[in-house]
Amino acid sequence: MPTPPKGEKAFRGIAVSAGICRGKILVLHRARHVIAKRDLPPNEIEAEVGRFEKALVQTRQQISEVQRRVVENMGTQEGDIFEAHLLMLEDRMLVDEVIRSIREQGANAEHAFHAVSERYAAALAAVDDEYLRERADDMRDLTARVLDNLLDVRDQFDLRHISEPCILVSHDLSASMTAQLDKKVVLGFVTDIGGKTSHTAIIARSLGIPAVVGLKTASEEFDTGDYALLDGYNGTVIVNPTDQTLFEYGQLSQLKASLEEKLHEIQGQPAVTLDGKRIHLSANIEDQNDIEAVLQHGAEGVGLFRTEFLFINRESAPGEEDQYQVYRRVAAALKPHPVIIRTLDLGGDKFASHLQLAQEMNPFLGWRAIRFCLAQPELFCAQLRAILRASVEGNVKMMYPMISGLDELNQAAALVEQCKAELRSKNIPFDEAMDIGAMIEIPSAALIADTLARRVKFFSIGSNDLIQYTLAADRTNEKVSHLYEPTHPAILRLIKMTVDAAHKHGAWVGVCGEIAGDPILAPLLIGLGVDELSAAPTVVPQVKYILRRLRLTEAQALAEFALQCESPSEIYSRCQKFARETAPGLFENKT
Repeated sequence: MPTPPKGEKAFRGIAVSAGICRGKILVLHRARHVIAKRDLPPNEIEAEVGRFEKALVQTRQQISEVQRRVVENMGTQEGDIFEAHLLMLEDRMLVDEVIRSIREQGANAEHAFHAVSERYAAALAAVDDEYLRERADDMRDLTARVLDNLLDVRDQFDLRHISEPCILVSHDLSASMTAQLDKKVVLGFVTDIGGKTSHTAIIARSLGIPAVVGLKTASEEFDTGDYALLDGYNGTVIVNPTDQTLFEYGQLSQLKASLEEKLHEIQGQPAVTLDGKRIHLSANIEDQNDIEAVLQHGAEGVGLFRTEFLFINRESAPGEEDQYQVYRRVAAALKPHPVIIRTLDLGGDKFASHLQLAQEMNPFLGWRAIRFCLAQPELFCAQLRAILRASVEGNVKMMYPMISGLDELNQAAALVEQCKAELRSKNIPFDEAMDIGAMIEIPSAALIADTLARRVKFFSIGSNDLIQYTLAADRTNEKVSHLYEPTHPAILRLIKMTVDAAHKHGAWVGVCGEIAGDPILAPLLIGLGVDELSAAPTVVPQVKYILRRLRLTEAQALAEFALQCESPSEIYSRCQKFARETAPGLFENKT
């Protein structure tokens, strides 16, 4: 009896690499390692330590080879992704903890390594910062490779040997596996887990392979051989699409190609509204490897340089000279556009193993950011001197994270003056007039913005933390994430309060959280009086596109409505309607 035809079924995930493709599905199933614990006799323990160290060397060689191929095929920026893997292998805390487990507990190497590495991965997966949370994937990728070598097993599938065009479906694809993909045969891929900032997503974008992640159960629900359409723009996968769906997506492909042309045309143009209001549109970056992306996407410099990423996955903190070289290189490459360097935001959810920070009951309300830096003046001053030295380029600005009150701002300012005096005494040049600002991430800072604005040149609103702290809602906690509402009246009033206080004292205000990169919410921010928006480089063209198609007076009317409205959902709906009417090309055929 023939099998009845399957009907069309749509699945929604996270779009991480743009493009539309269609083809047969190939579901990949990877067997999990079976990690049995063995109690070793004393005379075998040192040999087991040697076996573990040999596996690390073998893994290091394999990753270096993957990195070499990636550099050859994609470039140094993508190759640098695998530096994180190599640094993890060099992490003496991790390695020493495994060796200690082997020696003190008599555990076999694979059991000891799996236990320790999973603890590290779980800690990363639990943090609030999306970038750091997705480094847990790197940790698990590395763990799988080391375990493969310890257990002398290989992947049950080799992606380089796929010969028939297909859409890959898997629970996960590691960065090293993704780097093997041949886009002539791998039309696109789908995974159960993952996010936009994962290294897998970055490589997919570099390869130009459409990808959707975070579908949760795709690898269990999809069948090899089924025909599918993958929409990497909207994060949708349609299994067994109808002829009508295929026709509609053919039109969508043409619309997207036309939009890409329009975005490319305005790349070098400023973000100016139809009635002449100039908005400074900047990019958020992690390190010097992001310079190319800033230039490529038409951002006007850097609105947020997250310096903590220079401190993570290292055996020791970077010295003043190392930091200076990085800051100077970024500033020189992006002149005359400004580069705003945020001082160290470590502690809480972001940690560096070499600092050995103590665990806290509630790290988000604990010893982090400016609080941590003020308690570590030697570490903080090294960074301040490095930033001051880089300021000779003429376009460097600096801001402090997580300011909660005037005392913290004054203490930080006193240390800056101390560092300036040290540099003067050594005849080391720096910009005496370098602008210094404060981040508004805590309600208390917004409420005393008038006091703070007398002492800084600018504010940068960290909307992610401001929303979480104001609404007491962790957006990563699925039980309360629905309470995380950027259009909550309390958030909008705090932003407006901050803007008014800054402008009263001649300071300007930027926003560097996720809402700054959302074309639906950017007009609202401009209407509230925000002067600068800073977002991920890849979304800068879309924000610029909508800003160049609206009038400031229209955005102000939208903001006025929002400030009078009591309903977050109603405010968001009005923003969505305004954005779609202003720039329909950005949203056309969104499913």
